[in-house]
Amino acid sequence: QVQLVESGGGSVQPGGSLRLSCVGSGSIYSTTVMGWYRQAPGKQRELVATITSLGNRDYADSVKGRFTISRDSPRNTVYLQMNSLNPEDTATYYCNFHNEVVVRYDYWGQGTQVTVSS
Repeated sequence: QVQLVESGGGSVQPGGSLRLSCVGSGSIYSTTVMGWYRQAPGKQRELVATITSLGNRDYADSVKGRFTISRDSPRNTVYLQMNSLNPEDTATYYCNFHNEVVVRYDYWGQGTQVTVSS
């Protein structure tokens, strides 16, 4: 069984920065697509960013230029560097490990809260 553990959330003022981390344990394939999603109160969960095993990145339009996703594959870790945060970024952030090669799986972390407020 795969377990994902997130860290790095917290409260920050507008314009501030946070770095989220997610470490996976268990049987994780190198082909795993790692990603971050977020869900604000009363809203649906939405994609923030993903990164493939080849390093190809995809971002939501709302975070392009401000957030950077990266991964350390040997350590089964994905990061999300968030800069220039604004109140609209307030949400619970979830990491996701998704794989469709050889073995299909879709795992989620427990979520970490990010609050941007003055």
